Amino acid sequence: MLSCFPDSLKKNLTAQQQENLRLPLVVQKFGGTSVATAERIMAAARRALRAKQAGHQVIVVVSARGDTTDELISLAREISDQPPAREMDMLLSTGEQISIALMAMAIQSLGQPAISFTGAQIGIVTDSYHTKARIKNISTQRMRQALDEGRIVIVAGFQGIDSDYNITTLGRGGSDTTAVALAAVMKHDPDTDNGQVGCEIYTDVDGVYTTDPRVVPEARKMDFISYDEMLELASVGAGVMHSRSIEFAKKFDVPLQVRSSFSDVEGTWIVPEAEWMHEAPVCGAALVRDEARINLDGVPDEPGVSHRVFSAIADQNIVVDMIAQNVGSGGKAAIGFTVLRNELPATLAVLRPLAAELSASLHHQEEMSKVSVVGTGMRTHTGVAEKMFAALAAAHINMPMITTGDIKISVLVEKTDGVRALRAVHQAFGLDQPRRGAARSAGPAGSGVFHRKVHAKVENSDPPLTTHHSPLTNITQHLSSMEDIVVSDVLLTTDQGRITIFDLPDQPGICSRVFQAVAAAGIIVDMIVHNLTATGRAELSFSVPLADLAKALKVTESLTREIDPRTRAVADPDIAKLFVLGVGMRTHTGVARRMFGALAQRGINISMINTSEVRVSVVVDKSRGEEALACLKETFKL
Repeated sequence: MLSCFPDSLKKNLTAQQQENLRLPLVVQKFGGTSVATAERIMAAARRALRAKQAGHQVIVVVSARGDTTDELISLAREISDQPPAREMDMLLSTGEQISIALMAMAIQSLGQPAISFTGAQIGIVTDSYHTKARIKNISTQRMRQALDEGRIVIVAGFQGIDSDYNITTLGRGGSDTTAVALAAVMKHDPDTDNGQVGCEIYTDVDGVYTTDPRVVPEARKMDFISYDEMLELASVGAGVMHSRSIEFAKKFDVPLQVRSSFSDVEGTWIVPEAEWMHEAPVCGAALVRDEARINLDGVPDEPGVSHRVFSAIADQNIVVDMIAQNVGSGGKAAIGFTVLRNELPATLAVLRPLAAELSASLHHQEEMSKVSVVGTGMRTHTGVAEKMFAALAAAHINMPMITTGDIKISVLVEKTDGVRALRAVHQAFGLDQPRRGAARSAGPAGSGVFHRKVHAKVENSDPPLTTHHSPLTNITQHLSSMEDIVVSDVLLTTDQGRITIFDLPDQPGICSRVFQAVAAAGIIVDMIVHNLTATGRAELSFSVPLADLAKALKVTESLTREIDPRTRAVADPDIAKLFVLGVGMRTHTGVARRMFGALAQRGINISMINTSEVRVSVVVDKSRGEEALACLKETFKL
């Protein structure tokens, strides 16, 4: 790497600085519990020092100590019920400033040069959404200068500065996001040896578990998990890491290790997807406890309605979670979706005038939870939904809403049933047992430092299915707009048909009976959307291969006659499914808006919607499929 430097620069460097330029780099992030006391700060400092002594350049990212952030929020509430967002950022950013100063003091007391920086001082530039800002770009100049001088660099997590020099904070999981973003920019910095950069997330748990071990004691720690699986788990309630940090890791190929601050036990590696990961259909399950369900019933079944609804919500920077738009009938349709419980008042305030304009009825339920299963094996295994629904039916748990993604199935349940539902699906998929195929993967050594051998093992632990060796111009463009939406592809399939069941009783076990019957007939189910209607009944739609459509209709008609004479099933062979693929599809509120808006401008109606972190899917008329594909490719510049 040193040979890339001009001779005029080399002669001005000391021997130590020239040696530093050859060193791979590690970013270590320590959460609030890891720096809660002086003793823990010293322990974290010793970890950083060990990495330095092992021959690495080291950047340390720290959170606010212990409950500092919560205490600052409480203090603000004592002053004002609605403190201004800008001033909250000014207040909350002080927590990390305390931590970085203490960490720098600790490392210096151990005899190692160190220097602390706030987010603003190293040039973490964000947008201006106070309390939940997104990173736009990061300068490497001050960090690189300090590293080349042999110092350990300490950076405040969770914060940055906007273009008007206002302090901003990154919202939930912000310190993780800071750490992975720093690893990303340093990996592609021309002064980093072969891009060898790793990121270690130190926390109060020793890795990523199949589910929350505090809720399910038999939960098992995973040695490896793919970026996409971790993205989905993070988005559906796995609290170890926030999905935004995983987005950075996937975009810029940063292998992560999640590990304990309090032991040297090997943690969980988050890496590119590998073939062996497909051997088991599910790798983990998660619970989001506090969801709210919103239903717009009787909206006009015409182009542009979905765009109006989700644009209005996106304008308030509210992230919509599950979306279940069913097939319309009689010129009317129902759109169901969920938001976090604390964002329900703001969402309803946006939707009430819109519902009146659309002559639609607006309903909501507050005490809801979401249970999800995730796994790349879903792409090759059948019967996953059937097994999940059967487990919930056996536990007498009702599901008022179902959505599916490429590698995820989510169901909405009553909040009082959430924990039972999580335990039921965890047991059904045998997640307490080692993941099939994992034993054959070449795992990193447990040194606790990301070095060359570890880098080689991660990159070669079975060939990754996707690699991201982008040209330098593309990488530079991405780095200059780090958290912008990255859409990788738009796909169209016309080889499936749809079964829709109307007026289905809203009772536990009904969906399980439907999919057991379909599975028994040897039919593979892809997209599933289940949503309640204003009548208190449900509508269930699912797609199957065209070759199996007639058989699927016969099976469902036979079953629905047994369930309720009012229930009816219809088949539609003339559908096209479009998929927008990428990173951060759900957390970026603008993806669905751009997608639905582009289709609305062409007068293309959307009859079904499904969302996940890596894919937004819609169903349109087959006759408009090719036009819709061209429209979306143009919209996302593909």
